[in-house]
Amino acid sequence: MKMKKFGGTEKTVYELVKPIADAYGYRIWDVSFEKEGAYWYLRVFIDHPDGITIADCEKMTRPVNTAIDAADPISQAYVLEVGSAGLERELNQPEHFEETLGMEVRARAIRPIAGEKEWIGILKAFDKEHVTIEYEDGTETTLPLEELSYVRRYVAVEF
Repeated sequence: MKMKKFGGTEKTVYELVKPIADAYGYRIWDVSFEKEGAYWYLRVFIDHPDGITIADCEKMTRPVNTAIDAADPISQAYVLEVGSAGLERELNQPEHFEETLGMEVRARAIRPIAGEKEWIGILKAFDKEHVTIEYEDGTETTLPLEELSYVRRYVAVEF
């Protein structure tokens, strides 16, 4: 994985919807514009310190749709989704990694690295090429970002 750089459409949409999110007290976590099967999906992920509810997503959807329709930056048909970044959100911007330092993360490799494919631990450090994860016993592993499919916040679920 690499730190995400917004494509032209994603950057344009981000700039259109950021003032709307700011007015509601939300943060734009990510914007993605991807083709899945026969359809294009424009996804705007929002965040708030108190969490995001369905009502928050509904509140943002209409003004976001209106702003995008008025600017008309996307030529093809697409499905708009406004949603929460989620508890186990993907880290793909330097600021995402920065604010997650000291928190538990899960990293998954594209192919095994030294026989392992997944690591869960505390995010201790990062730069544009590596992440360092510390385990409960104090040992650390530094992983090359280019070998990872993702790094996400991790929330352990207990039953």
